Amino acid sequence: MLSVNSYFSGSGLMDVGLLNAGINITQAFELDADAVKTYRHNIGQHIKQCDITGELVLEQDSCDAMVFTYPCTKYSTIADIHKTRTGDDLFLHALRHLAIARPEMYVVENVPGMRAFPVVMEAMTKMPDYYINVFCPVKTEQWLPQRRNRLIIFGSRKTFNVRPPENTRRVKLADIVETDPDITLPRAIKNRMTGVYRDLPIISDPANDDVAPTCVAHYAKDKSTRLVKDRRFPLGVRPYSVREFARLQGLPDWFKFPVSDTAAYRQIGNGVSVPVGEWVGNEMKRYFN
Repeated sequence: MLSVNSYFSGSGLMDVGLLNAGINITQAFELDADAVKTYRHNIGQHIKQCDITGELVLEQDSCDAMVFTYPCTKYSTIADIHKTRTGDDLFLHALRHLAIARPEMYVVENVPGMRAFPVVMEAMTKMPDYYINVFCPVKTEQWLPQRRNRLIIFGSRKTFNVRPPENTRRVKLADIVETDPDITLPRAIKNRMTGVYRDLPIISDPANDDVAPTCVAHYAKDKSTRLVKDRRFPLGVRPYSVREFARLQGLPDWFKFPVSDTAAYRQIGNGVSVPVGEWVGNEMKRYFN
């Protein structure tokens, strides 16, 4: 069976997609303890909690392919607001792993904003003896009712034309909302709805087949920014529940979060939409077959 090592794995959303495609995850590596707890609860014990910057490549299990989903926070255009769009050096450790292990294939996932960093793009797309396929933007809304664009880089030792994602029937927002959502209603919702804050909330209506905005990691800190229309609640709106947030990312309901809601929202917002991982996994399988 095709074996893959997963780096910066988070709570495992990309890996769920790879597993759906029939990929064997040999090892996974993640720094955040809560994310590792969620990964182990749902996927398996093969994840190692560690700082990848201190991990030796030759001490890891061999694999056919490597998948890197290093954090996007400092590559995102949203970071311009806080003057933190500086990039970081984590890509160098992806490059170090590639240069030493030389797997048959590798995949890099990040936000489209990574293209604004030519040094990072050079490192990830100019590896000697690798043929490169770049897809941007890969749109989550092709599969799910969430606007989320990503950059996907495939590198392979042999020439290979990766097929773009196929058009498919998108899940509707009405399909992901819960009948009895477990939520809280922070005071910030009223403040944002009545103009106390500078920005109004983004309200999505399941009855109109709306597409929700991007699931963000900091949602738990201010659930008033993204709301779903629901006449049962004051002002006719409410936040998304953790389960709804997970469904927006394509996670099945068997996937549980043995952590706080705050940690769960963060893990979901930091993850890769499951159908994106499944598309990646299917193309990897096609290459190796």
